[in-house]
Amino acid sequence: MGFSTLLDILGSIVVGGLLFMILMRVNDTATENTFFYGGELIVQSNLVATVSLLEHDFRKIGFCKDWNALPDPTQAIIAADSNNIIFLTDDDSDGVVDTMNYFCGPTSALLGTPNPRDRKLYRVVNGDSLSANLGITQFLLRYFDSFGAEISVPVSSPGAIHSMEINITVENTAAYNDNYSSAFWRQIRLAARNLGNR
Repeated sequence: MGFSTLLDILGSIVVGGLLFMILMRVNDTATENTFFYGGELIVQSNLVATVSLLEHDFRKIGFCKDWNALPDPTQAIIAADSNNIIFLTDDDSDGVVDTMNYFCGPTSALLGTPNPRDRKLYRVVNGDSLSANLGITQFLLRYFDSFGAEISVPVSSPGAIHSMEINITVENTAAYNDNYSSAFWRQIRLAARNLGNR
């Protein structure tokens, strides 16, 4: 009788241990899925916010409510590089020409986040800087002339830019088990209407 009781106790411990391990694995999987799908939602939301702002601002390159203040659209882009663009626009539609600059900062500016690749996106209007950590890991610009030929960067003659391609990759700023979810967006041949008025 004592031996069978000992076997019952030992069997219960083994079965209980297996059930506990299964429960821990289910909990770990549930936590991972929650983190992954929550991270995907954040990544998609950050990408949509970034793209909406970029498209809004880039389509207004060379725009001014008072067209006499900016009569030559070839002078609208001041400088252009693969991850930096400076252009003239009327940001708040008040008839005053504003200088706008978009660029991505270095990865060293965000050493406090677990993701080693994320960068801040800077939007500078007339010297007033606004930056956000949206998990951007790539901000790449390509430029094309009116014939569709790519212009090499840095662009020596910004007046030749007729359209551009924007590439953005957004990742989670933190990950579960170093698994960073990401989303990529590409705008091919974005052309501001005012750049076509030549």
